[in-house]
Amino acid sequence: MTTIAFIGLGNMGGPMACNLVKAGYQVNAFDLSDSALKTVTDAGAKKSDSATAAIDGADIVISMLPAGQHVESLYLGEGGLFQKIAPGTLVIDSSTIAPETSRKVAEAARGSDIRFLDAPVSGGVAGATAGALTFICGGAERDYNEARPILEAMGKNIFHAGDNGAGQVAKICNNMLLSILMCGTSEALALGEKNGLDPKVLSEVMKQSSGGNWVLNGYNPWPGVMENAPASKGYQGGFLVDLMSKDLGLALDNAVTNQAAIPLGSLARNLFQFHGQQGNGRLDFSSIQNFYRDSQEG
Repeated sequence: MTTIAFIGLGNMGGPMACNLVKAGYQVNAFDLSDSALKTVTDAGAKKSDSATAAIDGADIVISMLPAGQHVESLYLGEGGLFQKIAPGTLVIDSSTIAPETSRKVAEAARGSDIRFLDAPVSGGVAGATAGALTFICGGAERDYNEARPILEAMGKNIFHAGDNGAGQVAKICNNMLLSILMCGTSEALALGEKNGLDPKVLSEVMKQSSGGNWVLNGYNPWPGVMENAPASKGYQGGFLVDLMSKDLGLALDNAVTNQAAIPLGSLARNLFQFHGQQGNGRLDFSSIQNFYRDSQEG
C-alpha cells in the first residue's frame, strides 16, 4: 500500500486527504488545527503529531498550505522537511503560491535529490469534497506520470502545464480570469435588478446568450438563483475573498515582473481587496455581488 504524508488539512486539504483514504491509500495526516486533523483521522487517516512524523515511511508527500511563506518554512526553514525526506521521494505541493517561490523550492528539492511537483488546484471546496478538482502540474514529465493516479483520486481533470512553476502560472491566470468573470457577472445582474428584472430570469437569458460564462452556469452570485451556490447559503463555504485577493496579488506581481499589462486583473484585485477590507474577507468570493448592490443602493 502506498503511504502518503498529507500536510495542511484546511477547507481544501481536508477533503482531498479524505478522498485519498477512500481510494485506499494509507494517509499520514498533519495539521496545526486539532479539529481539522480530527475530521481527517475520523475518516480513516493516521494522526501525526508533526510534519516530521507524517513523512516517516511516506512514499509521497503532499502539502496544501495557505501561502508561499508557509511552503518555504515547511520545506526550507530551520529543520525543514528537505533535510529529512528520503532521497528519491516525490513531493507534490498543491498550494497556490508565486511561480518563483515554487521554482525556488523545486531547486532546493533537487539539491537534496528529492523530486518536486507544483500542482495547484481549481474547483473550490465543492470540487475537493466531490473528488472533482482540476490539478495543474509543473515539473518533470516522469514525476507527473507517477503522480497522476494519486491526483486522480482527488480530481477529474489533470494537466501537465510544463516545468516547475508552470502549474502556478496557469493557476494564477485562471483565477485572474475567474475574478473578472465574477465581477462582470455581478455587475450585470445588479444593473438588471436595478431596472426591475428578475435576476433568475436575467441569468437564464445571459446563459443562453453571448454573455454566458462559467459563473452563470455553476456559481451564480445572486442569492436564491442557484440553490447550491454559496450565494444561496449566506456566501458561506467556497473560495474566500481573502484567498482571491491573495491570488490576484500573485498575478499582479507576476505581471510587473514580466512587464505584462493586466488592467482588468488589476481592477479586479482592487475590488476584491476593498471588499475584503469591509469585513467580507471570510465570505465566498461571489459575495462581491453585494459590493455592486450596496454601491447602487447608496
